[in-house]
Amino acid sequence: MLEKKTLDYEKVVLIGVINREQDEEKSNEYLDELEFLTYTAGGEVVKRFTQKVDIPNPKTFIGTGKMEEVSAFVDEYEIGTVIFDDELSPAQQKNIEKILKAKILDRTSLILDIFAQRAQTSYARTQVELAQYEYLLPRLTGLWTHLERQRGGIGMRGPGETEIETDRRIVRDRIALLKKKLETIDKQMATQRGNRGALVRVALVGYTNVGKSTLMNVISKSEVFAENKLFATLDTTVRKVVIGNLPFLLSDTVGFIRKLPTQLVESFKSTLDEVREADLLLHVVDISHPNFEEHIASVNQILSEIDTSEKPTLMVFNKIDQYIPETIEEDDLATEKSERHFTIEDWKETWMNRVNGQALFISALNKENLQEFRKKVYEEVRKIHVTRFPYNNFLYPEYIDED
Repeated sequence: MLEKKTLDYEKVVLIGVINREQDEEKSNEYLDELEFLTYTAGGEVVKRFTQKVDIPNPKTFIGTGKMEEVSAFVDEYEIGTVIFDDELSPAQQKNIEKILKAKILDRTSLILDIFAQRAQTSYARTQVELAQYEYLLPRLTGLWTHLERQRGGIGMRGPGETEIETDRRIVRDRIALLKKKLETIDKQMATQRGNRGALVRVALVGYTNVGKSTLMNVISKSEVFAENKLFATLDTTVRKVVIGNLPFLLSDTVGFIRKLPTQLVESFKSTLDEVREADLLLHVVDISHPNFEEHIASVNQILSEIDTSEKPTLMVFNKIDQYIPETIEEDDLATEKSERHFTIEDWKETWMNRVNGQALFISALNKENLQEFRKKVYEEVRKIHVTRFPYNNFLYPEYIDED
C-alpha cells in the first residue's frame, strides 16, 4: 500500500491503452519506455493504469469508469501529473484536466519537455522551441482556464476570444521568426559541412540510449556527454577520427524513438542532415534490450522517411556485457527454445550475420571486441576513400592491428 507522504520528486501516474494495434505485452513495453522518459524528465511513476479501448473516447480518451478510478487515485495520493502514452487532442486534454484537476501531459509533450531540458546550444534550443510552439498552437484555448468563469451574454462575448486570438497571432509570429532563424543557421551549417572537405563522413545512428555517445568517446578519444537517460545527446557532435592511419569524420546524432513527435522530426531537419550527407552509417543497437529488433525497425522507418535507408550501413550490436539470455531448466520439457533464450553466439547465426556480410558485437563501455570493430570500420571507410582519392590508395593498406 502506498504511503501518503511528501516526496521531493514530482509524483506521476501513467495511462496506456490496449487495442488492436498493441496488445497487453506491447502496451506494457510502451509504458516501460514512458516511465523511463518520465524519470529522465525528473518525475517518479507512482502507478500505471491500462484499459482495453478499441476506439478512444473522443472526450476523455479512456472510458468513464477507468477515469473515475484514476481520479480517485489522483485525489487520494495527491498526484500532480498524469501522462498518457498516446497523443491527446486539445479537447481531450482540456476535459481530462477538468476531471482530474492535475497537470495532463501526453507522450509528445513529455518528449518535448525532455528536449527542452537537454538542449545546450542556441541551435538546439531554437529547434526545440519551434517544436513546442507548433505543439502549443492548437491547444491555446485549453490554457485560458481563467475565462471559464465568464458566461455568455451581453457584453461577455468579446474579450476572451480576443485574448486567445491575440495569443495565437503572437505564437504564429514566433513560429515564423524561429523558422527564419533556423533557415539562417541551416545555411551556415550547410556551409560548415561543405568546408569539411572530401573526408569520408560516418554517422552514428540508432535508438535513444543505445550507447552511441559512449562509442563516440571511445573511438574519437573525446568527451561527448553520455548518460544512462533518454536523449542525453541532442546536439550533433562531429569529430575527426583516425583508425590506422586513415582519417574520417564521425558524427554522433540525436537518438530516435517510437512515436517520435512529427514536430521534432521537422524542426531537427538540419541535425538529420548529418545523417543524410554521411557516406557510411553505423547503426548502433542495444542488444541487451528485450525488444531491440523493434528498435531496429523504428530506426529503419525514420531513416526511410529521411531518404537514407539505402546508404551503406554497419550494424553494431552494443552492450553485450549486459545481455543475459533466458535459461531453460533441464527438467522443463514444456518450454521451447525461442529468441529469448538465444546466446550472443546464437544471434550471430541468424539474420544478423547476413547484414552487409557481418554484424559487429561489442561493449563500448567495457571496450570488448573494439579491435574487430575498428578493423571493420577501417575496411568500409577505406572502400569509400579509395574511390574518392584513387591516387593515394597505397597510403592505406589493409588494416594493421593498433595494439
